[in-house]
Amino acid sequence: MIITGPTASGKTDLAINIAREIGCDIVSADSRQIYAGLPIGTAAPTAEQLAQVRHHFVGVLPLDAYYSAARYEEDVMSLLPELWNKNKISVMCGGSMMYIDAVTNGIDLLPTISAEVRDEVKSLYEQGGNEALIEKLRLIDPKYLERADLHNSKRLIHAIEISLEAGAPCSSLLTGTKKRRDFNIIKIAVDFPREKLFDRINRRTDAMIAAGLEDEARTVYHLRHLNSLNTVGYKEMFAMIDGTMDRDTAIARIAKNTRVYAKKQLLWLSKDPSVIRLAPGEDMASRALEAIHASISSL
Repeated sequence: MIITGPTASGKTDLAINIAREIGCDIVSADSRQIYAGLPIGTAAPTAEQLAQVRHHFVGVLPLDAYYSAARYEEDVMSLLPELWNKNKISVMCGGSMMYIDAVTNGIDLLPTISAEVRDEVKSLYEQGGNEALIEKLRLIDPKYLERADLHNSKRLIHAIEISLEAGAPCSSLLTGTKKRRDFNIIKIAVDFPREKLFDRINRRTDAMIAAGLEDEARTVYHLRHLNSLNTVGYKEMFAMIDGTMDRDTAIARIAKNTRVYAKKQLLWLSKDPSVIRLAPGEDMASRALEAIHASISSL
């Protein structure tokens, strides 16, 4: 069972309530909560929440570790049989849609990127920005460039890294073929109206600042070049620390960029008709369990 949805929609609390009722662990599907030392900015489960239900893939990697959706698929698929020995139902919780897709649909086998290639592409980007990335792809993988989001530097960088590491165009490795899974998948999302969701994001941003996000960002500022820190919350705090953005603007920008990220998550969800959408409320856990039982009985 997968509890997903946009950021700040209450996934963690719902997943914990369901996992406690079922008596199972939680598999985190969050590409930033997997790193240690970022509990505030990634809205990671609190110590109290972690004490209630055992979580996997939360705070287990150093910030300089390389990780990917492909590795996540491999790690989760290795873990699931162990979890199913305890309970026939497992709960996954998170909003990193590529991670969720990796487990539910599979992901193309891609090469692990070496430090040398990462440094080479990073240098290319630092010296020439998105234009340099686009020109590089025009040379090594024009087919990928035809459908790429030219403003998404992270995706462009990764496509170049894969192409260079594999010695073949990234587009030739992306088959899009879904893998058959030998388990049933139920997806549930908390469906807040957009205005209420955005208000929750704004209030959570304020709560993060009050909880010490600025101090947390300062402790990792010297590592700001790492991919694990190339994310909303830290980028804006780093700009404030650099002196290129004032504090009020940085906080407002965090809220704005989080809302933009939530829109992308909502768009992704809108393309998946299998998602069961739950209106928020105190009885969400019971309604989610009813949906589980209904889905199981219909199989």
